[in-house]
Amino acid sequence: MKRAFLCAVFLLLNATAVAETATDKAFQNLADEYISDLPNFSPVFATLIGEHSADHKLDQVDAAGRAHTRELLVEYIAALQALDINELSRANQIDADILLNQLQSNLWSMDELQEWTWNPLSYINLAGSSIYGLLARDFAPLEQRLANAAARLTQIPRFLEQSRRAIEAARVPKIHAETAIRQNIGLLSIIDNMIVPEMAALSAPEQERLNAAIEAAKNAVADHQTWLEETLLPQAGGDFRIGAELYDIKLKFALNSPLSRREITARAEREYEAVRNEMYAVAKTVYLATHPYTAFPDQPDEAYKQAIIRAALEEAYRELPPRDGIVEVARQQLQQAIDFVIENNIVTMPDEPVEPVEIIVMPEFQRGISVAYLDPPGPLDREQAAFYAVAPLPVDWTEEQVRSFLREYNLYSIQDLTLHEGVPGHYLQIALSNRYPSTLRAVLWSGPFVEGWGVYAEQMMISEGYLNHDPLMKLINLKWYLRSITNAIIDSAIHVDGMTRDSAMKLMIEGGFQEEREAAGKWVRAQLSSAQLSTYFVGYQEHLEMRAAVEAAWGEDFTLRRYHDQALSYGSPPVKYVRALMLNEPIPHSQQ
Repeated sequence: MKRAFLCAVFLLLNATAVAETATDKAFQNLADEYISDLPNFSPVFATLIGEHSADHKLDQVDAAGRAHTRELLVEYIAALQALDINELSRANQIDADILLNQLQSNLWSMDELQEWTWNPLSYINLAGSSIYGLLARDFAPLEQRLANAAARLTQIPRFLEQSRRAIEAARVPKIHAETAIRQNIGLLSIIDNMIVPEMAALSAPEQERLNAAIEAAKNAVADHQTWLEETLLPQAGGDFRIGAELYDIKLKFALNSPLSRREITARAEREYEAVRNEMYAVAKTVYLATHPYTAFPDQPDEAYKQAIIRAALEEAYRELPPRDGIVEVARQQLQQAIDFVIENNIVTMPDEPVEPVEIIVMPEFQRGISVAYLDPPGPLDREQAAFYAVAPLPVDWTEEQVRSFLREYNLYSIQDLTLHEGVPGHYLQIALSNRYPSTLRAVLWSGPFVEGWGVYAEQMMISEGYLNHDPLMKLINLKWYLRSITNAIIDSAIHVDGMTRDSAMKLMIEGGFQEEREAAGKWVRAQLSSAQLSTYFVGYQEHLEMRAAVEAAWGEDFTLRRYHDQALSYGSPPVKYVRALMLNEPIPHSQQ
């Protein structure tokens, strides 16, 4: 960001124009400058959000690059804090608060959390995304995107060498090194599957240039793989637990919510008991269908409830997808969900084609952390596809492991997952939210709002009678909500309280009724991340409270479609801001 622009911001604040107008204009100029400056923070991130002026560049991750990024962060924070937030419009107050939270979070992460010294996965993800982001969508002519891919591929050797210099092996947790070894090879699959098949579109000289870039990149990836296996892994000695001090600050930035770690845990533990009791009530109806003369005790103990719930879940596990058919099943169920939303007037569907989201096999370089995710187009890329990515089963799994996974992701579970990731979950929510005019708000979307909406979408659809009130669907739906609850519990318990693998696995398998493969994968994910697993539960709780408050305020004027359309019309900021807008309450400000 140019220092002259910063001076202009300060001068504008002292202008004689009406204070609110001047302050709003100053903030809007600052926000616009921040968006245009994103390629200077990270060319790869800029590509992913649809800002393509630096598609030919790959991030600088050496000391000089970090110093430049830090200087930008400090300058933007100073300019933002010079504004009187109370003089801004309500919409701009929210955007200013979100931007300040993001800037301060980034600065704290760089200075205190310092993942750049101990997380090799962040570099692999950047390298993979730098190419994947150019080829996955046709936002520009293929020849142009391939030329930019070639430019980035030539920078891969420099980028990976810088990452090796930045990483301090003794601080790297072993699980991060092991996962990096598996993901790094995925960079080659992007080249082979997304670039090589398209090379015929180029002229002979361009093909020669791209082939040279591919060879250089592949050699660099091979060298990096050797370093990961022979140098980093043997020396990796860091603790994946980040501890209470770092965790609490990271959680505060990630959630931008008034709920603290202790409040979240206490609320999650209460919900854990309530949901298990509700599962028992539903399980009894399932059990009676096959054992009609059963007389249930008036005061069953926990072991009895556990047995009945497990027996009922076994009925759901009879409906398993084929090992290689999960993507096709999800595709069919997505259309079923879309039809229900339209027929029942749940929320306004956008005027896109019949298949608004593409269901794809998860790219290899992104596997190992989650089973599925929604990859929406960048907010600046218009009319591009959203990808509902599903990870294939690892080829080295035993038959027992495969069966464990398929039991967890039975046909009912895939349906619940599709409600969360697709419609009316992430795809629909983001498609509608991105119509809000603030580019800044679209870029800095809230994890708790988005993930909380996904959980809310699952629960709301079942309560509205999706699949004809099938008790097995209700039981699986509750099991998935219980997963969000245990996610929140283990997130802090692992990183702050030292929860062991055995304790976490017991909570997930016995308490949450998860299959071994799901629990084992979640244990890995909890080690590789922190604060993110809490976003589902916290966001859902905030969505529930907001709906209850709006329903009470609107009374007889409340309808689901009106509520959902308005709730999704403000973008994807933290829920507390949407609530303030819907109820005409004062805008809450974060105190960092």
